[in-house]
Amino acid sequence: MPGPADTLQTCRLPRARSRLPLRPLAASNAPLPDVIVPLSQDAVERAGIVVAPVTSGTSATELRLPGVVEPNAYRQVVVTPLVAGRVTKVGPALGDRVRRGQTLAEIYSPALAEAQTRYVSAQAMLDAHDRELQRTQKLVEIGAASRQELEKIHAEHAAQTAAVQSARSQLELLGVSASALEKMAPGHNVSATTNVPAPIDGVVTERGANVGLNVDTATKLFTVVDLSTVWVVADLHEKDFSRVRVGSEAAITTSARPDLTLRGRVSYIDPQVSADTRTAKVRIEVPNTGGELRLGMYADVVVAGASGTSAPRVPRNAVQNVGDRTVVYLANPKEPGKFVEREVRLGQTSGEQVEVVSGVQPGDVVVTEGSFFVRAERERLGLRPAASTANASATPASSSDGRSSRGRSRLRRWS
Repeated sequence: MPGPADTLQTCRLPRARSRLPLRPLAASNAPLPDVIVPLSQDAVERAGIVVAPVTSGTSATELRLPGVVEPNAYRQVVVTPLVAGRVTKVGPALGDRVRRGQTLAEIYSPALAEAQTRYVSAQAMLDAHDRELQRTQKLVEIGAASRQELEKIHAEHAAQTAAVQSARSQLELLGVSASALEKMAPGHNVSATTNVPAPIDGVVTERGANVGLNVDTATKLFTVVDLSTVWVVADLHEKDFSRVRVGSEAAITTSARPDLTLRGRVSYIDPQVSADTRTAKVRIEVPNTGGELRLGMYADVVVAGASGTSAPRVPRNAVQNVGDRTVVYLANPKEPGKFVEREVRLGQTSGEQVEVVSGVQPGDVVVTEGSFFVRAERERLGLRPAASTANASATPASSSDGRSSRGRSRLRRWS
């Protein structure tokens, strides 16, 4: 009769047997061995097989971001008057195009008239001091005037010269040109009207000037924007910060012109993250010579984001599916007509290129055109990886070991 020890040993055997079948299942996760597919030279030519080396590149993905068209702040100017006064004339209307130097408005300014009068008066007094200085110098030479009188005249002349320079500088600050200053002389008619010129070429996007409006130097009369380039500002989420950098290419489309794609580059990424949306502003500068983008339009921004890791890459045409496996076909230049089916694991797809996680290395030569023909020939010949037979033979061996263990346990139990 079996004793307690034999009974305990018999109870442990089923748990030991349950672990044996797990070994071939774990091995099935590994990639299958290569399969060699032979082709004649005639078959290679008929199939039009083209090979190319495996390249290495940085994996990239596209990020789609919502954006809004905004003016280029570096080409946007708010026009304010240089003098206080009253607007007497306004030129362009809202939306008009203007050229640099074009008169936008005219302003009547009593302060300008007063400054011109002061300058003309100071200049007249300086001319009088010049004549008096010349007379005194002649009198000193003949002994009719003292040296002390000459020094006094010199000091007064210097003070009057400084007064003229001060009045001239004041007019320059009020926008009077150098040519206009040269024409100002005693007897010159003083003008109290000044022009407000356009600072750049562009479009009038804001107009606050109207005839009769009293203005000072802080009053906004116009806003002129050069729309030859605009900014598209998009929101970038925190998780995508590492995938976008200054210089990344971007494609811009709008619902107004879905058939038109404008391209630009990321020129700025805001270092500050919004506390509400957890996003940072990304700015793309886009050419807008045709005026397709209007300020305030919504835009769809597609940015080419890079992951920063280098990996092997193959053309999409080189990849074939065999059952539940993904394979490529390698060519060996030293053995023409022999192609090796290699199982690969793929990563991200970017355009016509596919990242390969494992299976090939940069420098390997793969079939890029005609890989489907190689796959069809492999299936026609019924070629299979050698590992399928090895796995099948491994299972009976394990079962044989299990039966032997059970036989030995019976011998120990009934001995």
